[in-house]
Amino acid sequence: MIKRYSELISYNNFLDRYNYLKLKGQVGLDTFGLDRYLNQTLYRSYKWRKVRDEVLIRDNGCDLGMEGYEIGGKIIVHHMNPLTIEQIEDDDPIIYDPEFLICVSHITHNAIHYGDENLLPRLPVERVPNDTCPWK
Repeated sequence: MIKRYSELISYNNFLDRYNYLKLKGQVGLDTFGLDRYLNQTLYRSYKWRKVRDEVLIRDNGCDLGMEGYEIGGKIIVHHMNPLTIEQIEDDDPIIYDPEFLICVSHITHNAIHYGDENLLPRLPVERVPNDTCPWK
C-alpha cells in the first residue's frame, strides 16, 4: 500500500494518523546497512533541502501535520513510504514529492518506525470541577 499525504490528512485525530503510518519495525535493524552514506548524501542535497522547506511550511511545523501538535524541537520530514537503495541511486522523483512526505517530531518518528504508540505526544487533559474528587 502506497501511503499518501492527501489520504493522511483525511484522518482528523493524531492517533489515526499515526496508525496509518506505523511500520512496526525493530530497533537495531539498519535501513541501509553499509550503504548508509546514500541517504546521508540525499539529505544534504539542495533538492532535498528545498522540498523539506516546502513540507515544513505546508505542515506549519506540526507533528503529523496536526494543528495543536506544534513541534518545539527538531522537525523531521519523514518519508511516508520507506525508501530503497535503488530509489536513492536512481534519484527517483518520488523521493522529493511532498505527497509522500510529512513533518514529525523525533519521538513520533521513532513510534512510527518501531510501533510504540506509548511514545506519542498527548494533549493535556481538559479538567472540570470535581473531576478528581471520588465522593462527588
